[in-house]
Parts: sequence; structure tokens; C-alpha cells
Amino acid sequence: MLEIANLSRQFNGRRVLQDLSLRLRPGEYVAVVGESGVGKSTLLNLIAGLDRPDGGRLALDGADYADLDEDSLTRLRRDKLGFVFQAFHVLPHLTVLQNVALPLWLQGHSGAAAAGPAQQLLEAVGLGGRAGSWPRELSGGELQRVAIARALVHGPRLVLADEPTGNLDPANAAMVLALLAARIRGAGAIGILVTHSPAGAQTADRVLHLTAAGLAG
Repeated sequence: MLEIANLSRQFNGRRVLQDLSLRLRPGEYVAVVGESGVGKSTLLNLIAGLDRPDGGRLALDGADYADLDEDSLTRLRRDKLGFVFQAFHVLPHLTVLQNVALPLWLQGHSGAAAAGPAQQLLEAVGLGGRAGSWPRELSGGELQRVAIARALVHGPRLVLADEPTGNLDPANAAMVLALLAARIRGAGAIGILVTHSPAGAQTADRVLHLTAAGLAG
């Protein structure tokens, strides 16, 4: 379960999130929509433990983030989280297959044990033939699909997706959104999708609107 209670964050004296609360159970997949600047990406970074709140409580599967040091947060991200960033963060010195297999390597799986699931996810996002390619040889849309495959390969308990279809054409966007929804629901995971796309939001179980007043929906 993901528990968020009275979460607040400010930057340079400007309050971005204030007293935000949300509780999501395994198997729930929600979309978060809202105007630019209301704190959607900030919310995802806080949930991922990449940033610390100024107030409030965050807990995943009973583990309160306030009780976790940086090493413990790193392990939580490694073992339980999958994050699709807007900027891909695909590593240029690794092949496409190696990029997707990376979360499994970090969990201690051998190269051979990680290669099978990584190849399977590449097939699922339509890049099965690009496993040996280098990131510089791929388009922006292809790199986004690599990032999505990498976020899902280790079966995370929580999937965070920040505008995952922003660089994709409509056909690939629909394919990726369907894959995200199927994997999240099939694994009984929790999914949070931040999107400006009405079509993307409709793939979630429910839509939450983030405003300066908080979350509603």
C-alpha cells in the first residue's frame, strides 16, 4: 500500500504541494492530471524518494520514508519501484538490452538470467530487433520505449510514469499505455501516471486532478 498524508513541499519560499493526502492499494492504477507547475513531477519525485518533503508522511508497504536513510531509499527504489522519466535517462555506454536488464543486475541477477526478461520486454514494446543497438542509434520515441521496458522488467510494486508518451506517435503511445496498464494490473502493483493526454488518462482506473488546493477525483 502507498500512503501519503498531509504532504507538503516548497521551493524558494513557494509552496508547490500542501497537505496532500492519498492512499492507493495494490492493483490500483491512477492518472494524475493538472496544469503545468502545480507539482505533478514534484509529487512523483517525492514518492520515488528522489526528493524529501517539507512536511507530511510517505510510506510504501508500511515502510515510512522518514525512517529510511539514503541507502535504504536506494534499496527501496531498486527493489520495489519502476520510474519512467520524461528525459529517458538511458545510459549511453550500455546497449539497449543492457539498459533494460540493469534493474535485474542491480538486484543480483546474472547476465544470462536478466537477458531473457529484458528481451521479452523489448519485444513487448516493439524493439525486439534493437537489443544490440546503442542508445545513440535510436530515436527519441524508441528511447522512451526502452525506458518503459526498463521500468517494468523487475516486476516493481510501484510504477511511476511521468509523461511516458510525450515522445511517441499515437500508435506507439496507445501500445505503451496498454502495456503499462496490463503489467500494473496483472502484477497487482500500484501505478501512478502523470499525463497531459486525455486518452492516456482514460487507460487508468480513475483520474485525479491536482490543483493548488490538492488532489480531487
